[in-house]
Amino acid sequence: MKTRAKHLLTIAIFGLCLAGLAKADLAGRINAIMGQPAQKRARFSIHIIDARSGKTVYTHNATKALVPASNMKIAITAAAIKYLGADYEYKTKVGLCDGALAIIGSGDPLLGDKITDAKHGRLPGWIFDDITAALKKNGTTAINNIIVDSSVFDDEHVHPTWPKKELNRWYACEVSGLNFNGNCIEITATKASGKVELSVDPPTDFVLLTNRVKPISKGTAAVGAYRNREPNKIIVRGRCKDKVGPFDVAIENPAAFFGFLLAENLAKSGISVRGQIIEKPLPDDCDFKALAEYNTPLADCLARCNKDSLGLAAEALLKTIAAADNPARKNGSWDRGRELVSAFLVSLGVDQNQFQIDDASGLSTKNKLSANAITKVLFHTYKSRNWNLYKDSLAVGGLDGTIDKYFKDDKYKGRIFGKTGYINSVKSFSGLCSTDHGDYFFSIIANNANSKTRNAINDIAQAIFE
Repeated sequence: MKTRAKHLLTIAIFGLCLAGLAKADLAGRINAIMGQPAQKRARFSIHIIDARSGKTVYTHNATKALVPASNMKIAITAAAIKYLGADYEYKTKVGLCDGALAIIGSGDPLLGDKITDAKHGRLPGWIFDDITAALKKNGTTAINNIIVDSSVFDDEHVHPTWPKKELNRWYACEVSGLNFNGNCIEITATKASGKVELSVDPPTDFVLLTNRVKPISKGTAAVGAYRNREPNKIIVRGRCKDKVGPFDVAIENPAAFFGFLLAENLAKSGISVRGQIIEKPLPDDCDFKALAEYNTPLADCLARCNKDSLGLAAEALLKTIAAADNPARKNGSWDRGRELVSAFLVSLGVDQNQFQIDDASGLSTKNKLSANAITKVLFHTYKSRNWNLYKDSLAVGGLDGTIDKYFKDDKYKGRIFGKTGYINSVKSFSGLCSTDHGDYFFSIIANNANSKTRNAINDIAQAIFE
């Protein structure tokens, strides 16, 4: 018995020594990566934990709050599951109200989203065809006014800290209680017969384009769209050799955009549209007759948010959390959303000096998160019954999302799940490494980053497998 006990003790000690050596080797590799000359100015916050126990495997400034870029979406999406529930669905309602056609927005960020529509086998513009069919089935040949109710969110469509020069970009689009097509149009410039013509998708007169694109026969072609002082009057400048685009341009007043497109499509289908497009809450005394309802599951929003880093999905989720907290389920705001996400982080044991929530997408440079805060969020979700839902929303190395072109080696392919982040001088990557020896959560945030920092971050993720 003494011999056997001594043998077992020897094995246990040997196992502990191996674990210690493995940790030391991992630390050495990560420290060497951070110590590369190209990264001498970068500031890192890194935390790696064992997913089974939550114990730290490696730490470097893990409690230091840095600008996280789109890694902010990790906290937002986890909070959305907590506050809304895994079975939550956005429900956009369409019906008649005293002769007017009413659309009641739910804040759905994926209404008319091309990637989501393709996933579900829906053709572009399907919703307008469906509403037209519902009206005709009801025997409606004319409507008086179109009411768009976007009151599920407040009237602050543009985040105050977003760079003004980027507000026409898809990733900084307005956030409304009624969104459509990512609140963007696509512009294409095509050279024909020595002239440049511009086209818009979806086709609409909601925007007015001023064409200042010059035709060229040689040299570099580039075209950009610029806002005017008047809403949705866009100046398009640049040089076009053959074809440039399509490229996304964010529009202003998304709810009116949807109403305008609906009116145009109804008119083409022979339904007379009289009166105006009015954005207001549906009157309490309205005798609402429902015609159609369009639902989007939370799972779709999580995937577009985390796999594809769709900023609109993140911002809509934050405001939806706030609206759901309101007994009237109205007026979802950034302010209240921030409070609720902050409370969620504190409930996980994250110290308040390790985070600052400003927006949900991570575009704001006022956001702050520590690597420790992110691994706590991931570990909490891992231990919950909603882990598979959350894991399915993350990009998969070598296969899909924002890391489809990375981790293609068989050792890593399909085994690294995560969320990337990038804004000026910031790069981040957090998620899960599923290794032969178990699952490990990691969070890597780099500020003062440069063009080579993304490779350094990926090397750190790969080092976990060694």
